[in-house]
Amino acid sequence: MLTVENLQAGYGETPVLFDVGFRIGPGEIVTLLGRNGMGKTTTIRALMGLVRPTGGNLTFDGQSLAGLPSYRIAQLGLGLVPEGRQVFATLTVRENLVATAAARFGDRWTLERVYDFFPRLAERRGHLGSQLSGGEQQMLAIGRALMTNPRLLILDEATEGLAPLIRSEIWRGLGRLKQEGQAILLVDKHLDAMTRLADRHVVLEKGHVVWCGSSTELAADQSVRQRWLQV
Repeated sequence: MLTVENLQAGYGETPVLFDVGFRIGPGEIVTLLGRNGMGKTTTIRALMGLVRPTGGNLTFDGQSLAGLPSYRIAQLGLGLVPEGRQVFATLTVRENLVATAAARFGDRWTLERVYDFFPRLAERRGHLGSQLSGGEQQMLAIGRALMTNPRLLILDEATEGLAPLIRSEIWRGLGRLKQEGQAILLVDKHLDAMTRLADRHVVLEKGHVVWCGSSTELAADQSVRQRWLQV
């Protein structure tokens, strides 16, 4: 589905990514791991057309993403839940969800289905984005991305700053998506939860891929955590 080969990107004259490469197949969950500042968010921004790559190849179902504007990449089936949530503060929950609705790829996600997936959003459908808690805003950001009916869902810092109960609700939701065959690219700091959920993991260090493997391999190799993931 998604192929990233020798991706290079940065900001102005400052390179950030040097040779990032990984693949995501249909129905797979893959994580990007690494300490802060190692290139995870830049990789996602490059995938979504928010940062222009300076080298390498990005393809989605065989179609190159190079040079495409963000809206065209989204139309191909990539849905983003950005770091910081970025919900529309002056729109209601319902308006936030309807704003991104797109009937494509089977039209699996509707307003009613998002409300069923996150009942808390149904309860607060008339509330403004600015009136929601952090956890509710994250549910809204996920629901908003699902309303695009994505083939690949990308979450940057999926549970950052959330209370434990809300985190658990988010992880349960992602588990349901996995059971339904939703392909996901995931960034988060809660390694144990990601190990239980994901199929494969890609570790970044200073813009390079330094390790990749399955959850079983990651759990068995404590040196990966000690060398590249611990602060």
